[in-house]
Amino acid sequence: MYLNVHSWYSLRYGTMSMDKLIAEASSRGVTRMVLTDINNSTGVMEFIRKCRKFETITPVCGIEFRRDKKLLYIGIARNREGMRELNDFLTEHNLEKKVLPDHPPLFRHAFVVYPLGYEHTLRTNEFLGIRADELHLLYNRDINDIKDSLLVLQPVFVSDRIEFRLHEYLRAIDLNTVLSKVRPEDKCRDTDMFLMPGELEAKFSKYPFILDNTRRLLDQCHMDYPEGKIKRNRKTFTGNQSDDRALLQKLAMEGMLYRYGKNNKEAQRRLKHELKVINDMNFCSYFLITWDIIRYSMSRGYYHVGRGSGANSVVAYCLRITDVDPIELDLYFERFLNEQCSSAPDFDLDFSWDEREDVQDYIFKRYGSAHTALLGTMTTFRDRSVIREIGKVMGLPKTEIDGFTDRSKESLNRDNETFRKIVAIHSLMSDMPNQRSIHAGGVLISEEPISYYTALDLPPKGMPVVQWDMYEAEEIGYDKYDILSQRGIGHIKQAVNLIEENQKRKIDIHKVKDFMSDPLLNERLKRGDTIGCFYIESPAMRQLLNKLRCDSYPVLVAASSIIRPGVASSGMMSTYIRYHSRPEEVTYLHPVLAEKLGETYGVMVYQEDVIKVCIHFAGMDGSDADVLRRGMSGKYRSRVEFDRLIDRFFEGSRKLGRAEETIKEVWRQVSSFAGYSFSKAHSASFAVESYQSLFLKTYYPLEFMVAVLNNYGGFYTRWLYVHELQKTGAKVHLPCVNESDDVVNVKGSECWLGLFGIQGLENGLVDLIPEERKRNGPFLGLEDFLKRTGIKLDQAIILIRVGAFRFTRKNKKELLWDVHALLSTKVKPINGTELFQVDVKHYQLPGLSTTQLEDAYHELELLGYPLSLSMFDLLKTSFRGNVMARQMIALVGTVVRMVGLYVCEKTVYTKTNKKMWFGTFLDVKGDFFDTVHFPGSTPSYPFRGAGCYLIEGKIVEDFGYAGLEVMRFAKLEIKGNPVME
Repeated sequence: MYLNVHSWYSLRYGTMSMDKLIAEASSRGVTRMVLTDINNSTGVMEFIRKCRKFETITPVCGIEFRRDKKLLYIGIARNREGMRELNDFLTEHNLEKKVLPDHPPLFRHAFVVYPLGYEHTLRTNEFLGIRADELHLLYNRDINDIKDSLLVLQPVFVSDRIEFRLHEYLRAIDLNTVLSKVRPEDKCRDTDMFLMPGELEAKFSKYPFILDNTRRLLDQCHMDYPEGKIKRNRKTFTGNQSDDRALLQKLAMEGMLYRYGKNNKEAQRRLKHELKVINDMNFCSYFLITWDIIRYSMSRGYYHVGRGSGANSVVAYCLRITDVDPIELDLYFERFLNEQCSSAPDFDLDFSWDEREDVQDYIFKRYGSAHTALLGTMTTFRDRSVIREIGKVMGLPKTEIDGFTDRSKESLNRDNETFRKIVAIHSLMSDMPNQRSIHAGGVLISEEPISYYTALDLPPKGMPVVQWDMYEAEEIGYDKYDILSQRGIGHIKQAVNLIEENQKRKIDIHKVKDFMSDPLLNERLKRGDTIGCFYIESPAMRQLLNKLRCDSYPVLVAASSIIRPGVASSGMMSTYIRYHSRPEEVTYLHPVLAEKLGETYGVMVYQEDVIKVCIHFAGMDGSDADVLRRGMSGKYRSRVEFDRLIDRFFEGSRKLGRAEETIKEVWRQVSSFAGYSFSKAHSASFAVESYQSLFLKTYYPLEFMVAVLNNYGGFYTRWLYVHELQKTGAKVHLPCVNESDDVVNVKGSECWLGLFGIQGLENGLVDLIPEERKRNGPFLGLEDFLKRTGIKLDQAIILIRVGAFRFTRKNKKELLWDVHALLSTKVKPINGTELFQVDVKHYQLPGLSTTQLEDAYHELELLGYPLSLSMFDLLKTSFRGNVMARQMIALVGTVVRMVGLYVCEKTVYTKTNKKMWFGTFLDVKGDFFDTVHFPGSTPSYPFRGAGCYLIEGKIVEDFGYAGLEVMRFAKLEIKGNPVME
């Protein structure tokens, strides 16, 4: 009898998870109900799946359609075709941004239920829903015309009165208002829940025909989706599975010759094994579609990086999906794909940030918009920022809310009654879905039209997106294709192009194996001189490279793994660094571990290491080893199966004659490390790109740093990359209307900053100025510029103050005088060349001059950093520290005073929730040094933003890397702005 049931996917409205919804219904004796979440079908497949598992409830599905939060009608699917009709209807309005109409189209396989009060003629598939408290409206009324169309309408949103109160909080958060201002029409009724067995029928006992109508409608509904997990992806690439198999084998064999030559027996063996597994598991089309995406991107001249567990595959390497050789790195195919895989494999394909959208567009056009969609994601209320939202709807003042969200005050807040109430509310909603969003890069390519399983959303500036996330996609039977973007590839791509333009040299950036053996690159890597280089430029990574004295690809791969937060916090990082520095201290539990984990000194740095130990120490096969590894990471399919594999580990070890104590200790280490270890294939892929960046930074530093700047930098703010560009020997010029484009230009060793970085300059002018200059030649002067661009006074002043008219040989004050004189006479812009040049009257001005200090202040304001002077030049004090960064390692244990230019900081919390910081600075010579600020000093000496700091502290050393343990810390004053004095 329940035609209008809502789960928590009715976002910020419903309160029950799917499990709770089904359990609540079952406890009330419900045997059939209709899931109708508001304007979405997110939970439909989950609902069907879980009802079938529960067995006592027959699922029926639909969608409740609302416009401006007002109920229009409820769509109820008779079958999967009906669900597709409802999804298509909602999708059309989402994608075309059309409001939902008062009346839907005539559905062939779905019913429509209007709320009582709908007065238009009902079609054969349309009905009226009446609530129990509306039955009095039928009294003394002729209902013969609608008698057969009346249905029981008992909405369900909450499970009890407590959840109704939670519902009110959700509504207030959604409406961005306080609880007292949530109107009755903005929320459900406190009776909108499952009733006790027989209670609903009793309410309608005087109108048995309404009950009969409702039963009759439900009897016509059968969610005829096939049971069990069925692969929903596009089944073939060529249209025929046998042709797919033949094509994949042909491409792989050709690729093997390219990658390995004719006589590599191990490559041939691996390729044959992998192709069999791929075919047996029906993944030929998955590989071929991925190959097709790569083929398209390469035909367009795009760069890509294939990473993730797919780099464990020789077939993927031969198809050029990845550039990581799994044989060279001893990577296991079973880590990517095996007969016991509990989750789908996937390739992570990275493209440049400005090319990914074209690749996605190709996929949609190649495989059809009805069969292709981006993957969604679901954010929950788990984030502690929701505490702020709860405080707002309670009407608390901002200062009180700020105190509740400050982690350092958590111990004080525990005794606050209001805070305890907020935490209690947050705990009730923490796992609830909050908003639908878009996955970072997942794409689904479906065999059937995807609207059988979901309606589609259209995020701003996006492409059609399914209404569920990757976990639900996997449950339904979809394997995603990850089409991702990153700035690092953009850096590399543009640097190569700039080198060809500026130096007339063509670079083959894919000769990565040559780069890995280059001593200059490895020396730079060992020093941590990696600013701008993908994945290895952060302060933490540069420190790690220094501590490891990292000078090879294998060590960089390890560094890319142990830098991960979970690995570092587990103690594996410090263990690996210690053993790498002092390998003679390593003791191995067993010769097998010495043989298989010698590269990492017995530390299980990689997920593949866990698999190695299971295979070679315990005699397990690769498939079981990977399932066991996944189980230790909390991703097991069943606890029973996981326990069985643990038994197999011990039994297999004993059969191979391993000592019992050794087995127990190896298992302890395996189970400890497995949850933290990182995919070696993933790290190896990152390291390949890092070496490409290192090559460019080493041999073509100017073009590389320009490319970094033009692709919006990386880990650091823009000024640091400008500083790095200056260190290459480049002459960096301020923006100029006659030299600058939107981004940085380079000619020989001279670079002009782009117009894009000027704060306050309108985007239209950033494009217009270089276009006009290219079309009609350089600007002759200020007046010519004003006429040809039609620029407004405030925008012209910005360009003058940033120095963009230096070519006129006039100083800024003279130019400002001129621009006010010219634009006060309302100079009319012209769209073409003037027929006659009319001279303007010139006036004799008093002597006007601009100082370097004034220029620096203009640049600080408009660029965010000074170029005419350095930040050190702006300091009032002449003291630059009694120690420079390069001297620190020789002065370990000494208390020193240093002056540093702030680069960045990182805030962390100790186990007792006390705040501490890590800082990164440049000294006056341009060298980096790092600081650590322990909780005892942070409250008294906080960071105060950009600028130079006087830092007193003790030099400490960790694995040969010197840092400064801060004792006192203060921001230094700069010279005053002469214009303001």
